[in-house]
Amino acid sequence: MAVSRTKTRSARNAPAPAPTANGAGRPDGEFAGRVRLGKRTKRLVKRLTPDDIAVIDHAEIDRVSGEDLVATGVRCVVNCSRSASPRYGNQGPVIITEAGVHLVDMPGAPLFDVLKDGEQVTVRGGCLYRGDEMIWEGAVQDRETVQSAYEAGRRGIGEALEAFAENTLSHIREERELVSGNLELPEFDTTMRDRPVLVVVRGIDHKKDLHALRPYVRDMKPVLIAVDGGADAILEEGYRPDIIVGDMDSATDRALRCGCELVVHAYPDGRAPGRTRLDRLGLDYKVVPAPATSEDVAMLMAAEKGAELIVSVGSHFNLVEFLEKNRSGMSSTFLTRLRVGEILVDAKGVSRLYRPSAGRGPILVVALAAFATLVVVVIASPTLGALLDLFWLKLQILLGIK
Repeated sequence: MAVSRTKTRSARNAPAPAPTANGAGRPDGEFAGRVRLGKRTKRLVKRLTPDDIAVIDHAEIDRVSGEDLVATGVRCVVNCSRSASPRYGNQGPVIITEAGVHLVDMPGAPLFDVLKDGEQVTVRGGCLYRGDEMIWEGAVQDRETVQSAYEAGRRGIGEALEAFAENTLSHIREERELVSGNLELPEFDTTMRDRPVLVVVRGIDHKKDLHALRPYVRDMKPVLIAVDGGADAILEEGYRPDIIVGDMDSATDRALRCGCELVVHAYPDGRAPGRTRLDRLGLDYKVVPAPATSEDVAMLMAAEKGAELIVSVGSHFNLVEFLEKNRSGMSSTFLTRLRVGEILVDAKGVSRLYRPSAGRGPILVVALAAFATLVVVVIASPTLGALLDLFWLKLQILLGIK
């Protein structure tokens, strides 16, 4: 809840909680460190360290964002929105609290206006302090609270599904060109016709699934299309994406400069947020306008350019994942699945069904071992040694070697 002006002034004269070194938390729920502000969680996690206190504005934290926050090692997160969804059971808060992270909800708190990135703050229980001044008071989201909200959300998922379906139907008329294939696509340097295409999205288990597909990538050599932050996952596996598609807000500069084709996703009203960053970096790019998500655009590009198979990594396939996207209508996702459904396969299905070949390495090792064994046998056997000498003499005569 918000703290009144009177309460804030009186708090200035109250004894401040003793800061703990290096942002470490104490058993009483006290954490001190430099505050890191970020309204876009996927961008903030790139600069978080375990000693920081993260301040986010992320309504209904999804699973991927929860996993990303936990992976940074941060021990205290303050959210200026409600972390748990009243509409459905979102997994983000559960993942965060199960990892032992101190999560505090302060919906409506003007922390992005009153705090500066990098300044020292202290969180004690549900209260945020700057020096002796208590800035705001919120509610601690412990494991029991979060789990209770998660279970309540799961029971109410029917209403969320109904609203989801109605919203989707209202957008289908605007986005029907996705099914008809009426998209303006430029010519790409990368050839996709009659080739498998691997579309990598920064989603649930995308790194794990991409790693499991290493034999498939080695044997089939698919076209690698990354959707924003998926480009870094491809680079981490030792590959280079052929194309990066999206708003260009999640991929690192290293990924954008790796030498692949860059495709900026533009919206029907002409907005293309990725242009500014690529212009600043001095990189060439192409533009694809479409009333869809960048993930959908990547799949449609592959289908329109004649891909024989589309393997999706980190994509959204089930109901909860759709709801966690939390956008006004996911009709483009449904329509895209209708358009490319016959050639679309999830990465988990491929990793379970695909039987990789042995590869050149093991075959070469076996061949060398067999040759070495033959050499040892010939040298150790007097009879075979003499036979080998006779064979070599005849070979010299045939070749005219004196």
